[in-house]
Amino acid sequence: MNRIAIIGAGIAGLALAGELKDRAEVVVFEKSHGFGGRMATRQADPYQFDHGAQFFTAKSEQFNRFLEPYIEQGQVVRWDADFVEIESDRIVSARCWADGPAHYVCTPRMNALAKQMASGIDVRLATRVACIEATAAGWRLYDQAGLSLGDYDWIVSAIPAAQAAALLPADFNASNEIGLKQMLGCYSLMLGFEQKLALDWQAAFVSGADISWISNDSSKPGRPDRYTLLVHSTNRWADTNIDLDDDSVTAYLQQELARVIGLDVSSAEHVALHRWRYANIGRQQGEDFFLDCDQRLGATGDWCIHGRIESAYLSAWRLALRLQREL
Repeated sequence: MNRIAIIGAGIAGLALAGELKDRAEVVVFEKSHGFGGRMATRQADPYQFDHGAQFFTAKSEQFNRFLEPYIEQGQVVRWDADFVEIESDRIVSARCWADGPAHYVCTPRMNALAKQMASGIDVRLATRVACIEATAAGWRLYDQAGLSLGDYDWIVSAIPAAQAAALLPADFNASNEIGLKQMLGCYSLMLGFEQKLALDWQAAFVSGADISWISNDSSKPGRPDRYTLLVHSTNRWADTNIDLDDDSVTAYLQQELARVIGLDVSSAEHVALHRWRYANIGRQQGEDFFLDCDQRLGATGDWCIHGRIESAYLSAWRLALRLQREL
């Protein structure tokens, strides 16, 4: 039986592992201490924040079919938020998501779906793959200390494009294409309040400002009652200020938030910031995944298609269909 190493325990890596686990011996390596990648949740008792992906939609038949058991079990539910669009500091439109296509979240936190997907899969958390080396029999992985992580027949990267380009060998047949993928950064500002703010909406898309998204994270189904706001910077502002110190970023985003919503947010009891260097990517042309059968190397991720959770799943699912023919 082939041994396959998948690098990354986000949705793409776990979806791929789930499709292949009955056809090969699969091990997933993840540098973080938890599952989900950008479907992340931060616990800060008594507050909780989905500080990565805020929700997801399902447009394809395949992704809808994949979600069905999780919806039936109540692990994936609709978030029928009152949604507004804000231009600079003025609400220009409003609607309720209950009146349109489903906007899904996971319960009781966003990373719950990834945890369920990881069931029955050999996942090595807190294990960073620092380099890979060709051997006579296939590939050997090493951690940061130079210790071997084992020998494998196939290696598939399910990490952001820049990290995949740095890890995979230069003669991988898709190295040039992956190297051209430009993922965009984002800052997540997390604010927890003892008292609710006077906002009559739960989610907002913002234009004409340096923040692009605001949500009352605690309004999502199954969340703790303590009032929270989650704010995303624009990708452009984040990329321009990606190495700015955390205190400066936090102060500026709080100031920008107060301007946009017209409320003082200095009363926040809990304030935290997360820097995402590889948060998003626009719609892509070309392949939905990359596979070099001669070298037994592959790469998958939302960055192959579009910066969406559904794209991460579809990229992995389509790669799995192709890879199964080689096993």
